[in-house]
Amino acid sequence: MTEKVWFITGTSRGFGREWAAAALDRGDKVAATARNIHSLDDLVAKFGAAILPIQLDVTDREADFAAVKIAHETFGRLDVVVNNAGYGHFGFIEEVTEKEARAQLETNVFGALWVTQAALPFLRAQGSGHIIQVSSIGGISAFMGLGLYHASKWALEGMSQSLAQEVSGFGINVTLIEPGGFSTDWSGASASFSDANPDYAAMREALVTARKVRLGTPGDPAASAKAILEIVDAEQPPLRVFFGTGPLEIAKADYAGRIANWEKWNDVSVLAQG
Repeated sequence: MTEKVWFITGTSRGFGREWAAAALDRGDKVAATARNIHSLDDLVAKFGAAILPIQLDVTDREADFAAVKIAHETFGRLDVVVNNAGYGHFGFIEEVTEKEARAQLETNVFGALWVTQAALPFLRAQGSGHIIQVSSIGGISAFMGLGLYHASKWALEGMSQSLAQEVSGFGINVTLIEPGGFSTDWSGASASFSDANPDYAAMREALVTARKVRLGTPGDPAASAKAILEIVDAEQPPLRVFFGTGPLEIAKADYAGRIANWEKWNDVSVLAQG
């Protein structure tokens, strides 16, 4: 198997770290970005020059372009670009402040956009590459209390579906990874929370209960490494793929409901056309 060069954002923990370690373990090279690169010291000690730690806040567009350029200059090519950096913001729509909303979109949408834009000239020039966008089951469905997070992931989904069509002629693949519940700190240390409005107390309690039922037993992020390697090694990788056992059933129910609703109101849809 030909050695691959990866550029991965958000490698300090969770999926990003597990995938970086898995790529390095099999002999690939990784440009690993994190806001705190000391979190990568153990990987540097183990893998040496095969890993290039880069301090990066993905909301800084200029820094994104510089980081991608450094990675390309160091390793000579880029094969897999993984936009993994992101977080979840918890809050009912009425509770979310402007600052919180903008911060969520800056990281989850614009961070991925800037890194993608920075990488594309290199991928086009070499006539190959694979862009991995870490979305979520929350990128195709939506639940209360996570409206801005869903907004960010739905934006990433639409952007990436367009991107896939735009770059396929250059030999570049795009894949949206849509995980369900995993044992990361997505809802813990990595998350942000709006100040609670007491009027939503009952809904908040129901939300917590529903989330436990929906997520079931969380997946192991380390186990996902085998899946991501299979995706990047596929001759024809998918545009979308779920990670975990729960998302498919959520998607089936959600899309069945949408189709039923559209069919029910189709007479009005036709009426609107005149």
